[in-house]
Amino acid sequence: MASVPVPAETRYLLLARGMRAFVDGYVAVLLPVYLLALGLGTWEVGLLSTATLLGSSLMTVAVGVWGHRFHHRHLLRAASVLMVLTGLGFAALSDLWPLLVVAFVGTLNPSSGDVSVFLPLEHARLAHSGDGHARTSVFARYSLVGALCAAIGSLAAAVPDQLAKLGVGTLPALRGMFVVYALAGLAIWSLYRRLPRPDEPLPVPPAPLGASRGVVARLAALFSVDAFAGGLMVQSLLALWLFKRFDMSLAAAGAFFFWTGLLSAASQLAAPWVARRIGLLNTMVFTHIPSSVALIAAAFAPRVEVALGLLLVRAALSQMDVPTRSAFVMSVVTPSERVAAASYTAVPRSLAASLSPSLGGALLAAGWMAAPLVLCGALKIGYDLVLLAAFRGVERGSRQSL
Repeated sequence: MASVPVPAETRYLLLARGMRAFVDGYVAVLLPVYLLALGLGTWEVGLLSTATLLGSSLMTVAVGVWGHRFHHRHLLRAASVLMVLTGLGFAALSDLWPLLVVAFVGTLNPSSGDVSVFLPLEHARLAHSGDGHARTSVFARYSLVGALCAAIGSLAAAVPDQLAKLGVGTLPALRGMFVVYALAGLAIWSLYRRLPRPDEPLPVPPAPLGASRGVVARLAALFSVDAFAGGLMVQSLLALWLFKRFDMSLAAAGAFFFWTGLLSAASQLAAPWVARRIGLLNTMVFTHIPSSVALIAAAFAPRVEVALGLLLVRAALSQMDVPTRSAFVMSVVTPSERVAAASYTAVPRSLAASLSPSLGGALLAAGWMAAPLVLCGALKIGYDLVLLAAFRGVERGSRQSL
C-alpha cells in the first residue's frame, strides 16, 4: 500500500473519513448510555438506531437518483452542515420524538461502519485514484483510516466517566460529546472546501446506471441481506448487550471497542494482499464466514472473557470484506456509472440495516439475549454462500480486467 501515490484530494477525503470515524466511534458506544440517562428504554435505543439508518438510506437514494446532476463538492459540504446540526440537536434535545426527527434527517451513525450519505460520494471520487489492485489499495487505506480512528474514538467513550470524577454531571458530559461531534462536522466542512471546484472538470463525468444495471441490482439485493443481519447487532446494540449480559462498565466497553477497532484496521490493511492472491470475492466470503461463526458462539459464552475473545476473533475477520466489496463494485461497472453504482448498492444496505436495530433491541428487551447474535450470524453465513455462488463468474471477468 505504501507504493500507491496519494493525490491531495484523496488525502482530504481520508482525513475527513478519519474525523467522522473518530466521533462515530464514541457515539456508537455512548448513544445507548445517553438515551438511558434521558429516561428512555432499551427498545427506544433500537428505534432511534433504526431512524438514523433509515434516514441515511433515503438520503443515499436521493444521491443515487439525482446526485449526478450536482458537483460532489456541493453535496459533501451540505452533508457536513447536516452533521453539525445533528450533533447540536442531540446535545440540546431530551424527548423521544424530537430526537427521532433529528436521528432521521441527520448523520448519526450507531454502527461500527460507515452507513452515511458521505460514503457513496467519497467512494465515487476515490474510485478515480487508481485502477485494478491500486484501486483496492486506495479503498483499503480509506477503510483502514476509518477503522483506526473509530478505535481511538471508542476510547473517548470513557471521557464522561473521567469528567464525572472532576465533578461534571453525567448528562452534561454526555451532551458535551455531541457538541464535539458537531465541531467535527464543521472541521470536515472546511476540508471539503479544498476539493476541486465546480468549474474544474471531474475525471469522468458521472451518469445514471446503464449497462451495469443488472449486476448492480443483484449485488444490491444480496448486500441488503448482509446489512439487515448486521443491523441486528450494530455497535450500539452490541455495547448494550455487553452492559446487560455481563454488567460491563462504560470504560471497559470503550477499551474493548478500541481493540476490536484495531483488529478491524489490521484486517483491512491485509485485505489487498489477500485479494491479490485469492481474488476479491473469495476474500469477502472466506473471511466473513468464520467471523459469523465466532459471533454465534459468543452468544452462548458462559463467561465475559470467552465472549470477548470470540468477539475479538470476529473483529479480526468481519471487516476484511469492506475494501474488497467497494473495489469489487467499482470494478464491475463503467467509470461513469460509479457514483450511481455506489449509491444503488449502498441504498438497500442502509434500508435493510435500518429495519433490524429495532428488532434487535426488542429481542434484547424481551430477555432473548442470544437471539440477535445468532440470527445475525446465520443470515450472514447464508449471504456469503449465495454471493459466492452467484458472482464467481463475474469475479473471474473482473479479475481479468484488473
